[in-house]
Amino acid sequence: MVRNHSLYPLSYERIYIHIDPQSISPRRFACQPFVHTIHACFLVTSWRLLYNIRDMRELIVGSRGSGLALRQTRWVISRLMALNPGVTCDVRVIKTTGDKILDAPLAAIGDKGLFVKEIELALLRGEIDFAVHSAKDLPSEMDDRLTIAAYPEREDPSDALVSKNGGLFDLPPGSVVGTSSVRRRSQLLHARPDLMVKDLRGNLDTRLRKLDDSEYDAIILACAGLRRMGLESRITEALPADVSLPAAGQGALAIQCCADSNVLSVLRTLDHGPTRRCVTAERAVLAALGAGCQTPVAVLACEMGSEMRIDALVASLDGTSIVRKSLSWRSDSGAELGVALAGLLLDSPAAKVLEEVRRTGAPTDMGAAG
Repeated sequence: MVRNHSLYPLSYERIYIHIDPQSISPRRFACQPFVHTIHACFLVTSWRLLYNIRDMRELIVGSRGSGLALRQTRWVISRLMALNPGVTCDVRVIKTTGDKILDAPLAAIGDKGLFVKEIELALLRGEIDFAVHSAKDLPSEMDDRLTIAAYPEREDPSDALVSKNGGLFDLPPGSVVGTSSVRRRSQLLHARPDLMVKDLRGNLDTRLRKLDDSEYDAIILACAGLRRMGLESRITEALPADVSLPAAGQGALAIQCCADSNVLSVLRTLDHGPTRRCVTAERAVLAALGAGCQTPVAVLACEMGSEMRIDALVASLDGTSIVRKSLSWRSDSGAELGVALAGLLLDSPAAKVLEEVRRTGAPTDMGAAG
């Protein structure tokens, strides 16, 4: 961890530094040849940088233990070390509630923090220095003691259909499609009410194996995860946003640490402005709607020049009702734009759809055969 240098002031008696170059006399330097303020400042700045690097211990990074989570974490570490020479990291795998309970639908386990709670507790206890999450796993509300230090540049946010029988509209009626997401289930049934949608749990490899073992005719995953694992060839179809609008933050990584952490400035070197602005707007929609990861709400923000466009929808669990709204505004509007869009939804039939979803809860399987 980088030390707070306000606690370790640099004292170098033989070099005198002053802001005003006119007030500095060469006689006030006990060591030559530095006779200008800029030279002395450069020397001290360089010395401080070297001191920071030498004084930094190995950073502990919290991560889930799946192959995809570890691939993402190692990518972050490699970028961090490339941008900050002298930084070294070690990964600590932390099992979350969502990783431990694999025999129940996600909607039946709970709605908030299923894949992040234990990692956030490790941050607050000082057991790890920072954590790498899939941004879509983060609840819309976060402990004030924590912050998102960086959102690296986003991957493709689209949903991916992985199929044995062609694209979504090529699947025979009654085909069994697997997903653990109520958001994906609702939109899939809206587009193809003649399909059977069944719950699908497990890591990326497990889900693909279940497809290959003929338990399902097709499954829906995130394009980003498949690309990061080098499995882009498994994507049958990247579903367009008008068929399957993504989850808030899908395709983005979130690097989280304590708000008062002295590694914050190091982590911020990975931040990508457009990704931060878009994900911030998307998460603001969820927060304003009071929606969690297991509510059929979808939202995607995109920057187009100096403007940001954000689309969001609320769906019934069976896909029969979908209310969709969109807004465009200046690109730096972020959370403000997200809150405004949520307001449009709450002033529409979407409010009644949300109320019904919360009242009934999500079934495990649904569709033509159910």
